[in-house]
Order: sequence, then C-alpha cells, then structure tokens
Amino acid sequence: MDEGGSRIRRRVSVRKRNRPSLGSIFAFPTAAPLKTGDEQEEEKEMEAGSRRRKIVGLQPVEHNDSEEDMFGDYDSFTENSFLDQVDDLEQKYIQLSEQRKHAMDFATEDFCSESIKNKLSVTTVRNCTEHKTDEHTENQREHKDVPVQPGTDVLYDLPSSQVLYFANLQNSSNDLGDQLTKERNGSSSFPNTVSEELPHNCIKQLQPNDESSSKVRNNSDTSRRKSIKDHLKSTMTGNAKAQTPICSRSKQLKETLLSEEINVAKKTIESSSDDLGPFYSLPSKVRDLYVQFKGIEKLYEWQHTCLTLSSVQERKNLIYSLPTSGGKTLVAEILMLQELLCRRKDVLMILPYVAIVQEKISGLSSFGIELGFFVEEYAGSKGRFPPIKRREKKSLYIATIEKGHSLVNSLIETGRIDSLGMVVVDELHMIGEGSRGATLEMTLAKILYTSKTTQIIGMSATLNNVEDLQEFLQAEYYTSQFRPVELKEYLKINDTVYEVDSKAENGMTFSRLLNYKYSDTLKKMDPDHLVALVTEVIPNYSCLVFCPSKKNCENVAEMICKFLSKEYLKHREKEKCEVIKNLRNISSGNLCPVLKRTIPFGVAYHHSGLTSDERRLLEEAYSTGTLCLLTCTSTLAAGVNLPARRVILRAPYVAKEFLKRNQYKQMIGRAGRAGIDSTGESILILQEKDKQQVLELISRPLENCYSHLVQEFTKGIQTLFLSLIGLKIATNLGDIYHFMNGTFFGVQQKTLLKEKSLWEITVESLGYLTEKGLLQKDTVYLSEEESQCNFHITKLGRASFKGTIDLAYCDILYRDLKKGLEGLVLESLLHLIYLTTPYDLVSQCDPDWMIYFRQFSQLSPAEQNVAALLGVSESFIGKKASGQAVRKKVDKDIVNRLYLSFVLYTLLKETNIWSVSEKFNMSRGYIQNLLTGAASFSSCVLHFCEELEEFWVYRALLVELTKKLTYCVKAELIPLMEVTGVLEGRAKQLYNAGYKSLIHLANANPEVLIRTIDHLSRRQAKQIVSSAKMLLHEKAEALQEEVEELLRLPSDLPDVEASSSEKGVKLSDAHFQI
Repeated sequence: MDEGGSRIRRRVSVRKRNRPSLGSIFAFPTAAPLKTGDEQEEEKEMEAGSRRRKIVGLQPVEHNDSEEDMFGDYDSFTENSFLDQVDDLEQKYIQLSEQRKHAMDFATEDFCSESIKNKLSVTTVRNCTEHKTDEHTENQREHKDVPVQPGTDVLYDLPSSQVLYFANLQNSSNDLGDQLTKERNGSSSFPNTVSEELPHNCIKQLQPNDESSSKVRNNSDTSRRKSIKDHLKSTMTGNAKAQTPICSRSKQLKETLLSEEINVAKKTIESSSDDLGPFYSLPSKVRDLYVQFKGIEKLYEWQHTCLTLSSVQERKNLIYSLPTSGGKTLVAEILMLQELLCRRKDVLMILPYVAIVQEKISGLSSFGIELGFFVEEYAGSKGRFPPIKRREKKSLYIATIEKGHSLVNSLIETGRIDSLGMVVVDELHMIGEGSRGATLEMTLAKILYTSKTTQIIGMSATLNNVEDLQEFLQAEYYTSQFRPVELKEYLKINDTVYEVDSKAENGMTFSRLLNYKYSDTLKKMDPDHLVALVTEVIPNYSCLVFCPSKKNCENVAEMICKFLSKEYLKHREKEKCEVIKNLRNISSGNLCPVLKRTIPFGVAYHHSGLTSDERRLLEEAYSTGTLCLLTCTSTLAAGVNLPARRVILRAPYVAKEFLKRNQYKQMIGRAGRAGIDSTGESILILQEKDKQQVLELISRPLENCYSHLVQEFTKGIQTLFLSLIGLKIATNLGDIYHFMNGTFFGVQQKTLLKEKSLWEITVESLGYLTEKGLLQKDTVYLSEEESQCNFHITKLGRASFKGTIDLAYCDILYRDLKKGLEGLVLESLLHLIYLTTPYDLVSQCDPDWMIYFRQFSQLSPAEQNVAALLGVSESFIGKKASGQAVRKKVDKDIVNRLYLSFVLYTLLKETNIWSVSEKFNMSRGYIQNLLTGAASFSSCVLHFCEELEEFWVYRALLVELTKKLTYCVKAELIPLMEVTGVLEGRAKQLYNAGYKSLIHLANANPEVLIRTIDHLSRRQAKQIVSSAKMLLHEKAEALQEEVEELLRLPSDLPDVEASSSEKGVKLSDAHFQI
C-alpha cells in the first residue's frame, strides 16, 4: 500500500490524460484480514493474474472536471446532505456486520442524489454491479471480483489533499484489520484495492462477497475507527479552503447540455429527418445567445423558409437575394454555426471592406467564446498562411476579398481545402466589379474545382443576371421582396415632391408641395430645399443625406446648421458635448473645425477623409440617436449598417458619373429602421435637365453582373494561370483551358468574347507569362504525332504568386529589391519604407512641390543618400518647386513614390496623423489609407522575399517594419491594438487605465471598463472583452498545437514500428511529464 500511495501521489503532478472507461463504484473500507506471509504472496500472484482478466459489469465513467465543487449545491452540512447519507450507510453497515457471524449476502441499498458530481477514490472494494436491487443478490453469487488495473485508476485526477486523505484512510483501515480475525472458506484470495469514480446520478452500496470475519468488532475497535463522515467532512472542508480554481456545477451542467444538444444536432443533420432540433439543428443555447447579444427573438418568415429549403438541408450551393435591411446576414450566420458546431468543419466568410470585417469579428467573437470556436481576422496585414491546423476547435475565418483568396490558396497548397466546410460571400454582386471582382471569381472557381465537399453561400441585395451566377456556382436560388419596414420612394423637382409609382404613365404621381418659408438668403444658400426636407424628421428621427463628393458632404453639413434654430442645440446637449470631448481624446486634442460647428446641432459629415477612429465614433453616436443627421458619400451605403427614417439623395450623381441602378437601390435601402420605424422614405433631388434619365433609372432593372477576369489582365487571368500552375491544380494547356470553362468568365464567354476565342486568350496569356520569366514551358511527346505542353513555375513566378504581387509590378519590385541590396541604408527606416510603398498608389499621387522641397531639405545625410541612390536630387525638387524647366529626365514614378515614402516616414516618427496631415496638406483619411496599404504591401513583399534566397536579408527587417506600419503607435500599445475594434485612441485610454496587455483585457469586467473608460458603451465593452478572449484563446491553442507537434512521434522515424503500442505509451508518458 505504501508503494501504491507513492504511485498515487506521483500521478497528481502529471497532466490529466484520457483513460479507459471504468465502472462507477462506491464502497466502504472494510477491515483487511490478517494474512500470513504465504497468503500475502499468494494474493499478490492472484492479483497479478486478475489484472489480466477482462473487466466486467462496469459502466462508463462520466467525465467530470477534477476541480469540481465538492459541495455541489449545498453550502452546509445539513440534514439530507450527502454526508448524512454516507453516515447512515456506514451505521447500517456496522450494524449488519455485528449481527452476522458468518459470510452472507445482503441487498444493496440504492439511492440517487443529483447533488453529487465529485470524484471520490475509495479503497477495499469488492464486487460491483449496476443491476437493480431485486437482481443484485443473484448476480453477486455468479460474478467474481474483478479488479481494475492500477494504471487505470483516477486518483491522479484528484486534488492532492483528497489523495492524502484516501492514503490515510487505507492506513487506518489496515490498522483496524490487524485487530480482527479472519475466517475464509474460499480458496481464492482477492485483491482488495481499487480506485473508482463516483457517478453523479446513482450510487449503489457494495456487498462484501467473501466470508466475513468470525468475530464481531468490539466497541473499542469501533471507537478507535474514525468515521468516513468525519474523514470526508474534514477533507472537503480543506478542499473548499484551498486556493484552487473551481468550476461551478451550474456552468458544467450548461456545458454538458450544450455538448449533448450539439451531438443531437449532428445526428439530425446527418439524417434526412425534417425535425430541425431545438434551433435549426443547433443547440437552444444559440437561440438564447441571439436574444442576449442581438435582441433577436424570432426569425422572419422568409428566413425560416430559406433555412428549411431542401437544397439547404442537402448542402447544395445557394444564392439568395433580398432588399437591403431584409436580414440576409442572420441566415448566413445560422448556416455557418451549423457547419462549425455540428459538422465540425472550418468556415470562410468573405466581406468587401476591412471595416465590415472588423465589425463582424466584434459581433461574432462573443458567440465563439460561448460555443467553442475561433474567430480569426484576415484583413490588411493580419492573417496567418497557412492557417493553424486545429484538431479540436474549428475556426471561422472572416476575410476581405484579397485575403480570402490567399487563404484558399494556402489551404489548397497544404492539401487542407476539404477542411473548409463552407464559404459565405456577402455582396456577391461585387464579382462584377473590377480587379476585386476578378479576385473573388478566382477564389470561388478554385474552390469549385478542388473541393466537392465545400458548400458556397452567396448573398446580395442587387443581383440581376442570377442565371449566369447559378451556372457558375452550380447553385440553387432563393429570392424574396420582403422588407421589415415599408419603403416609399419620392422624387423632388424644384419645390414639388412626387411619389414613385410603377403603375403611373410616367412612373411617378404628384404627392405634395413643400411649404417651408424660405428667406431670400436661404434660397440662395439652399436652392434644393434640403433644410425643409431634413427639418421634417430631425431631431426626433434620423436622416441620411448622400452627397456626390467629400467636399460637398462638409459644405452641406455646415449649410444646414446655419439655418437650424437654436432649439436644436438643446436636444441631447450633454451627449453631444461628450461626443466632441471624445473626438478630441482620440485625436490627441485635435478636432475638425467643421465637426466642432455641426455636432452641437446633432449633424456630422461621414466620408473617407476621416480616420477610422473618427468614423467609428460618429457611427456610434448616430446609432444611439445623439447625432440625428449624417451627410455622407455613397461608400456608406455599401459599408456599415446605419439605417435612417429618411434618406435623401442630394443629386443623381456619384462624383461626376450618373447614378447606377445598383447604387441607387443600395442607398435608398438604408431607409427604414426595423423595430423603430413603421415606414422608410427616400427622396431623390433632381434638376429638370436630369428628369428623363432619372425616370429611366427608377424603372429599369438592375445592372447585369459581368466577369472581369480577362478585362483585368495582370490582376485577373494571368494571376489565375500563375496560381493554377504554382498550386499544381492544372499544369498543361488542356487542363487550364478546361478550368477556364468552369469560371464565371467561361459561362459568359459567348457574351464577352467578340474577337478572340477562349482558347486563343488562354494560349496568349500563358505565352506572356513565359516571356516574363514567371513560367517555363516543357513539351512532352506522347507519341510521334501527339505532344503536350506542360508548364512549371519559376522561382520569380512562385515568389510573385506567394506574395500576391500584381504581375504588372513583379519585375519592377524584383529590380528595386536587387538594387537595394547594393547599398541598403539602415541608418533610418526611409529606404525600407520606400521599398514597401505600394506601386498602385503612386499613379494617384500629385506632390505639392513646395512641401516636397521643404521636407527634402530637412533630411539627414543618410536619408539624402537614399534619395541619391534612387536618382532624385535636391536640385530637381527645387526647380520643380520654383516652377523652372527641368531638362534632366527623372522617372516620375520614383519621384512620386519617394514623396509618399516621406509621408509614411514622417508618420512613423511622429505617430500623430493630425500633424502629418497638416505638414503634407493631405486628408487624415488618405494618410491612414496610405498607411494601411503600405502595411499590407509590406506583408506581400515579405512573402515575396521568403521565396527568393537572394533576398534573405530583407526577411527579418520586413517582419518588424510590417508590424510598425500595421499599428503605427508606440510599442507598448501594440498588444492592445491586436484586439479587433481597438484603435489608437481607445488603446491609449485602456493603457492609461491600467489595461496594458491582452491578458488584462481578456480578463476585464465589461462593467468596470464602462466606469473606467470614458465614452465606452456597454456593447463596445463586451465586444472588446470577447475579442480579447478570442485572441488569447487562439494564441494559447497555437502554442499547445506547437507543443504537441514537437512531441509527436515522426511517422518516418527509422526502426520504429508505428503499431507498437508500448512505444506509443512511453511517448505519451514523456509528453505529460514534460
């Protein structure tokens, strides 16, 4: 027993491991009979033999945490408590033993207690069975005792105080046995030690099946024996005082219930039954979370219909289309949760913009924490390629279009594409929009070609030629015209308002005249009667005014405020003061003068010239009703969801281009707030000259969606072919042509191709890639008459494909990096920043030459050396600044790129976007977009260099530079800004409040955060904590995976038999000891 005790104590220190199921046993220690030396030897031999016998009559163990609360729901040793029941059983046992002198069977007393969830290891157990009481006696006569092998006990699962208690209990039991006599009729000697787990639902008293001792215990013996109740009481009290983490019983019950419901849901989904389980094949907890986090108590009828479609249940690809604000996203979320929880597959969600990705991550992180899956961000420079391979928890990847493409490439390359159970694409109509549409098309085409098990879900509010998309995606289609709030469309010409009526002869009917009294001054300032239209709804209701340009947004906001009465200043005055104060806090004390004048009236502008921090704060203020009017550009319609009672379109133009039907539908779709408004209104203001075009606009169908795969030459078809060959999806001309026929372009080739055939375009593109040195062509002769052209990727081609470099710039990037090696200046970051400044932004740059010259003259000698290496001289900049003619020819792209590098370099040094904005006379939003683009491109250049051995020197340098560009803050704030939704202003607040690391945020109390951090809403606080927890769990899981990978036995290890269970056990032991 001493050896057993030492073994028990040693096991406490090692990690919990999976173990074979054991029977659930509860027994009381009995006196150990005295044995001679021979008898003891005989018993050891019998014990060794019995260990080899098959265990019978045992029930599977309930898996309980070893740190479970021993007291369950009881907070005192009261009547009917578990300890009282233990005491009663002990007394009955002693009484029965005293009355009987000879061995005999007695019936097991059965009792159940829901409060018992603890693991108890008990010694000296005889026979065990789970049969009912009336069958127990008979079974006891038939079954022999079968011990559990020592390696399968559960004592290592207990706190050390409990283990010591059972060791002491065994010793006291042995001491008692020394004073008792033993009479045994059986020739067999049974082992008398077993450790087992106490089941939570039912405990049966065991019956001793050996012949009991011939003498009755005397009173002195009994008094010397410390009762089990006392042992348990003292041990449990000690455990309660111990400073160990305790998992509450209620929490464990919830987790058990959730696990059971997920198992039921998995079986439901796998079967063809129409029974959808608690909540569309999901646990009822999911429904509760939607009520808790989003206030959604009931689904719309169309959502129920869509989720119960036979095509959805059969996991066919699906496209569905509804008007804006119809609730499309909720359906996608439920389908994603089914895939993550029930089918145990990873899911990819592709969204159009970084801001929407971050908003979605903040919203779904809480679900991930509660339901046990990871939510990972793939946007900007964030994202890991390939993603971490997780064995247990699954991942929801939320990505932009570009990052989603890179993610799919990495999964195909590592042979893991089948682990992706579902891909959800929001705003599917973007497949027809330029280079981003081409990238989205490539992503979906590769998934269709390489994985037959990945389901594709596409959704949009503005789809017309759905048949082409259905053919491309091999998908079913569902549509509805449902809107939670009725939308009324109006047109305004001069001071007359018309209602859009498709039944009317010219598409509109007279509604009313505006009767707002205008002064002569107001008529000149507001010829479109905007003040009259907005004052009909504000400040009690919200209003959006879409303007053609960014400058127009600011002008309209100021103009409206000039003619609003002073009464508007009093509406929610305190909250508006808080908004202004918060804007100053996030901008280092700076405040836009326009916002300073408009916010007191509840009015603000919203466009890309604002920083992300400013936009987010204004959006929050608008959502809560503090701001009642936003003047904005068309990008708001495609971005975050900010509905309004009335939407006004300032003009039927976006910049200088006439409005498209798709854009018009997206803008007016923001009218009507579900659950708040009974109707929504849209008013399009137009001039008489635009009347005919507008009437066509409101009556014509949505624009068709066309592939841009060939139109976007270097970012489209060439990039596709390079990746197909690099990933070995298709490596010969025939296979590549076959792949192209399955693309969206292939479906539409008859419409799109007029001059060349698809075959000719394929051959031409492959020839171009070969000429650029990105591919090599090999001709294989299959026979004397037949040959086949095979392609393989070159090192430069692989680097371009891995770095997702635009093929128009890959040779320029290679040349710049090669030249940089000749004289890389590392005394400052300027040279590295120049190498990572995005090429595609250079063409949009128009330098202010005076500012350029001023910045150039302030460069240090080392920084001037960088400019000299690039071929840009101070005299050249000086002549441009003074307007003199320049005879010397200088590459304009290099000059412009260096100017943007100056902006980024200054920003990294000062980390104050306001001062940099003033120095270079650029909008804050443009500078922030430049920074984001540079961080993303730096990440791409890093992957490019990793594939080319000659650029090894750049690798370590670019890792740090990418991090600096991504966050552009002081080093201590970077850990906080890793959390989705925490930008620089918020990070400074959190840091100053004492939240200095990810661990601090993950363990923060949202209610304390609200009190500690100024202007932080409860919803934001909860999202920050959830996102931090999710990120912390991801990092912990990644480290755990790395540890397990390091300790895993290599499959190709020489002289190792994979089937050797003995070596596997040794490795397992080593693993847990480490």
